[in-house]
Amino acid sequence: MPLIKLRGVSVDFPFTPYPCQEDYMNKVIECLQNKVNGVLESPTGTGKTLCLLCSALGWREHFKDTISARKIAERMGGAELFPDRAMSSWGTAATDGDTPTYYTDIPKIIYASRTHSQLTQVISELKNTSYRPKICVLGSREQLCINQEVMRHESNHIKVHMCRAKVSSRTCVFYNNVDEKSTDKEIMNSILDVEDLVKTGKKQRVCPYYLSRTLKQHADVIFMPYNYLLDPKSRRAHNIELKGAVVIFDEAHNVEKMCEESTSFDLTPYDLISAIEAVDRLLREQASDISKADSAEDFNVESLNSGLKLDITTIAKIKQVLMDLESSINGFEMPANNQGITKPGSFIYELFQTAHVNSETKTAVVEAMEQITGYLAGRPGVFLNTSGLQKVADIIQLVFGAEPPEGSKKSQMENSMKEFKVHIHPDTSNFKKKQVTDVWASSSTKKQGNVLSYWCFSPGFSMQELLRQEVRSIILTSGTLSPLSSFTCEMQIPFPVSLENPHVIQRDQIFVSVIEKGPDGVQLSTAFNRRFVPENMSSMGNTLVNLARVVPHGLLVFFPSYPVMDKTLEFWRANGHADRIENVKPMFVETRGKGTFTEVIDGYYDKVNDPNSNGGSFFAVCRGKASEGLDFADTYGRGVVITGLPFPPRMDPRVVLKMQYLDEMCKNKISGVKYLSGQEWYRQQASRAVNQAIGRVIRHREDYGAIFLCDHRFKGTEARNQLPSWVRPYVKIYDGFGTMVRDAAQFFRTAQKTRPVPVRKEKEACKNQAVTGPLHTGSSCSAKSVWLSDTSQKAKTLDSHVPSLKRRKLDSEEHSGRDGAARLCIQYEMEMTSNRKPVSLLDALDDTTNKGEREDTMAGEERASRLSTLSLQHDKRLDDESRGGKRKIKVVQERKTVASCTAKTGKAFMMELRRCLSHENFKLIMEALQSYKTSDDLSDLLANVTEPLIQDHNTHCLLRGLYQFIRPHHKKEFDERCLELTGEGCGYKQEHSLSREERDALRVNTAKSEMSSVNPPSEQLNQGGSHLLSGGDSNSGVNVRSEVQKPQTSIKEGLSCSSLLSDIKLAIGAEKTKQMFLALQAYKTSNNYEQMVSTVVSLLTERDEDIALLERLSVLIRPQHRKQFSELLKSLTGNDSVANQDSDMGSSQLNQASPLSAGKTQSKISSFFS
Repeated sequence: MPLIKLRGVSVDFPFTPYPCQEDYMNKVIECLQNKVNGVLESPTGTGKTLCLLCSALGWREHFKDTISARKIAERMGGAELFPDRAMSSWGTAATDGDTPTYYTDIPKIIYASRTHSQLTQVISELKNTSYRPKICVLGSREQLCINQEVMRHESNHIKVHMCRAKVSSRTCVFYNNVDEKSTDKEIMNSILDVEDLVKTGKKQRVCPYYLSRTLKQHADVIFMPYNYLLDPKSRRAHNIELKGAVVIFDEAHNVEKMCEESTSFDLTPYDLISAIEAVDRLLREQASDISKADSAEDFNVESLNSGLKLDITTIAKIKQVLMDLESSINGFEMPANNQGITKPGSFIYELFQTAHVNSETKTAVVEAMEQITGYLAGRPGVFLNTSGLQKVADIIQLVFGAEPPEGSKKSQMENSMKEFKVHIHPDTSNFKKKQVTDVWASSSTKKQGNVLSYWCFSPGFSMQELLRQEVRSIILTSGTLSPLSSFTCEMQIPFPVSLENPHVIQRDQIFVSVIEKGPDGVQLSTAFNRRFVPENMSSMGNTLVNLARVVPHGLLVFFPSYPVMDKTLEFWRANGHADRIENVKPMFVETRGKGTFTEVIDGYYDKVNDPNSNGGSFFAVCRGKASEGLDFADTYGRGVVITGLPFPPRMDPRVVLKMQYLDEMCKNKISGVKYLSGQEWYRQQASRAVNQAIGRVIRHREDYGAIFLCDHRFKGTEARNQLPSWVRPYVKIYDGFGTMVRDAAQFFRTAQKTRPVPVRKEKEACKNQAVTGPLHTGSSCSAKSVWLSDTSQKAKTLDSHVPSLKRRKLDSEEHSGRDGAARLCIQYEMEMTSNRKPVSLLDALDDTTNKGEREDTMAGEERASRLSTLSLQHDKRLDDESRGGKRKIKVVQERKTVASCTAKTGKAFMMELRRCLSHENFKLIMEALQSYKTSDDLSDLLANVTEPLIQDHNTHCLLRGLYQFIRPHHKKEFDERCLELTGEGCGYKQEHSLSREERDALRVNTAKSEMSSVNPPSEQLNQGGSHLLSGGDSNSGVNVRSEVQKPQTSIKEGLSCSSLLSDIKLAIGAEKTKQMFLALQAYKTSNNYEQMVSTVVSLLTERDEDIALLERLSVLIRPQHRKQFSELLKSLTGNDSVANQDSDMGSSQLNQASPLSAGKTQSKISSFFS
């Protein structure tokens, strides 16, 4: 590997770096040498992570050499160890004036990123370097615990308390082995990510969680998520020492949000009532036990409950604290507009004082709450929700952890809390509990509850806290930090070093267009007053249909938010746009929950990899899971569509207060501190989200792709100036849609000819390799073959490295069948085809496609049930397999009758319900269902089942799974309630509201109408082919002879169709032929002549000799479009006789078309799109 000298530091780099990479490493070393902070932007694909690791580790080794040189010099008494190299040259540039004496002075490197998935990618890159530092990666028990007794619980805080109890009593066999295994050299010197840690833990029977904490003490590099650094409570819990450390924030575009959220909270009435119920339950049990004792003198709390070291008086005081806090919060009268009340940040201390929580009592209150939580969590038997109590304890620690010093003046306190606001507003959520009847309860608890929000509006608060820990340097880096000036303003700490790197790609690798209007001339916009206008949504759908035809392989489409995406997709499904997109590129939609997201993204990858498909389209939202952290290299992301500017919700109280805070800071004009205005921040939020999304398209030096900005607001200079510096030079604004399509098609034709084709390698060859060539090229396992690389696959699937989040693949033995992605990945349902034989070319296309794909004919409510419970089934199956002794439940794909299908689905669902809920909650739901069966009262059913099923996000799918048990006349209402409560419906369709008898009658009538529609030949006119040539009268009887001759006609037509198919495939190739056939299919179903002809003409006019094939296709044009098509042929060929030719013209006539110049053809094609 080349050894590069940068600022006196030798950096061992895997290959000869590019100039932009040298610049980046120079800046990193400058920060470390001068003990200053830096903000560095380098586009994705420029090797940012590799440069960061090599430069930081190279500097650290140089720092170590400085100490070694000094120690050797002391022992040599001034003599030179190597005469040809003076020891004075060893490591001096690494420290610039530092005089480190001990090896303990060598700074640790703390590398933080947003998720463990991103950290896994970083550790994978580290394995490709020559550096082998001692590392550790910190994670939570949720990710690292392998004790099944602990992991079987769903609540995270219960797992924490159970783990602590087992550790303190030394009853965890895995923890007991930590001391012995932590000194194992193989473990200490290995580079292990989270998944590797878990594998090692299971193999060596040692706890990965505590092993990682032990390895941290001797680690040179510590990897962790952001919140471990930014959250003071997590920092203390993991004992992270920051003094003298180098702190690196990768993917730092998320730091602003994480800094604010780490010191903010929302306390809901649900949280407080849950906490009160938990303490009340314990209090009643204690009181009952006391009453059963023989006498008060004989009673001993310690002997009664050895795990709880609290007397009944203390428990009663904790309940009183919670009741007083609830009363204080609910005691505020809300204004008429229900916008809430805003108070200064220091008001939080006054509020807690009303509940007798202050600096003197905070420690005792928190300790008592944690003891109660730990005791209840470790109790066998009925599950009791203690998450609310734990949340209150955490909030008290957060609030008083940032409390100003005692004795501070009021002005000093207000100044120190200026970044915070207290906002109290009515609770409008659906997560509500019924009020508990209690003699202590005040009248205020009977009213609608209020939410207490404590919000931080300056990320600088957390960053300044890091500086107070005496860190050596803070380096923020990402591919999308632009504009840097506004970003550094928000951080409120100095950044003497900054860098905005260019990209290494060439002009012919990127195509950036601003599309102001769709193909129908309607202005594209997702502004608040335009986003749900039917004309606007229709135009966006038409735009995507055309882009799907132009962009090869994978197409990414990003919406501003989930509501906009959901509403738009619903409109497209209802108006046929979804079907047209589906015909070109099957649609995959990002899910909000993590349960099925892995299957969705894997299904998209599989579809793109399928050589028999045109790729796929993935629909996601800006700031969502797919917009960052996932790799859409090469064919996975050849085009990215931004459907609008993702501004934050303008009327959200937190957004309003943030903008007001920034405007106040701008007016105050604090010397030496520069603030953004509220409006500047608001625009910046949208730009950052856009920049992150478009960064998905170019992932390495040989990658290429197109960016389509589909909103007229991108025409503005201000919006374009917010784009990354490497994108701005290539932006082109198009007035005509047709011109843009032509240029995009030309861009991809050129790129496919000039750029290397991604090479597919075997898994075994790639297993232990990653990117070793320059900028992700030149390697046998480059990013171009990332879909087959184990390490890259691990990075793609967000949860693959976390055992508790893994999902079983849909294409396993239990779900064998056709494309697994199509069954799970929220593809839109295709219309079922009839069993009749193909009688025309369009029918033949349908028949050919349907032979290769088996449609899933599952009923709507059954499909909703299956999809909604899928993620939970995967989790529980994995738990069952690890524990053993439980029977697997197989979801049967093939079903013979609807009745048996429903029975099996219901039985499987009930088993899952029993397994996922406590005995008490399961019994409650069963009783509610029995009551509903007799009373037919849906409101009563909802009142009983929603409470146990909406407390945890993981059980939302169970609520939707009850859809199959709801009677038809209630299904619509139940679907709406599920959408309201969980954010996701049950897949309701109008036919679900029909009774069984009505459905059977409808099927019979439909079958009769289909049979009657087949017989009259006059009604076959829309089928094309020979039906257009039969001249019978619709009122006349059917001629016996013509009936006899029909088979011969079908045979002749079949031969003609076969000949035409062969000629087209031979002329333009298999891929383009399939694209044309899909367009013809869409024409058959939608009757959209313009969409069909634009595709067909563009494919058959690239060469003059293909014009004859275009003329032969006239037989497929429906009567109402014949005249238009004839005029089109006339204008293209210049042959007047074409317009007069009949649809059954001979092939000899067709082959005599006039030649057509390339320029004339292109001008005609462009006119069709404009």
